[in-house]
Amino acid sequence: MVMSINTNSGAMAALQNLSKTSQSLETTQLRITTGLRVNGPKDDAATFAIAQNMRGDIAGMNAVKTALSMGEATVNVAISAGQAVSDLLTEMKAKVVQANQAGLDTDSKDALQNEFTSLRNQLTTIVETAEFNGKNLITSSASTNVYFLTSGSVHVLNYTITGRAISFARLGEGSVFGELAAIDGKNRSATIVAETSCQVATLAARDFKSLLISEPNIALSLLEKMSGIIRMCDEQIFDVVSLGAQERVCLELLRLAKYKTESQKELVIDPCPSQSIIANGAHTTRETV
Repeated sequence: MVMSINTNSGAMAALQNLSKTSQSLETTQLRITTGLRVNGPKDDAATFAIAQNMRGDIAGMNAVKTALSMGEATVNVAISAGQAVSDLLTEMKAKVVQANQAGLDTDSKDALQNEFTSLRNQLTTIVETAEFNGKNLITSSASTNVYFLTSGSVHVLNYTITGRAISFARLGEGSVFGELAAIDGKNRSATIVAETSCQVATLAARDFKSLLISEPNIALSLLEKMSGIIRMCDEQIFDVVSLGAQERVCLELLRLAKYKTESQKELVIDPCPSQSIIANGAHTTRETV
């Protein structure tokens, strides 16, 4: 038996055209959806490779742009805080100038002191809240660090509203300061001013506390130091109450003096402090010294 297959040439041509049309439609829909003329290596391998490199460059540029925006926002926060601090310091300076005017009665001085304290509290609030991304832009973790003076000498003092310096102590090589803030986490209670060229080592508050817990002998030494500070403060208060200005100056000079030789026959003051430093230690004026 002879078999024959009838072929519809027109139908086959129409089917081929329909297939091409469907492929073109899919390509067009994909381009409309992605917005890209080349969506993969099968479309155009060379162009796709170039496009991928460009996409990587653009992604890197966008990351840099984001980082710059974050940096700009950080700087803006710091600048705003700095401007606010500057304005408050200007107001505080004005209060100090007013407090130094002659003829003010006690009530006026008390009022100025209260205003000065209020401004100082505002200053503290601004400093503590100047944060971006959880990081304070003005203060740092170093504000509660403990400092070890390995060489040189420093002066521990504080200032009144009138700008007068109140001396607490002079520290030399081997001294430690900043332990109070490290223990209680509060603001510094005094200002450290270098008298000579100094070198210091620092220890984070967290590590300092761990050291006190793990080493009882160090904790005991710290207690002995604080006991000495309390006794020294008692002596200074007694001197201010019971001695005149000239007597306090003489006593301060004796405190500063050290034996020059082992024979302990000659006293020297080295390094020799300025008249202002001596006056601060004696709780009097430079003119008196």
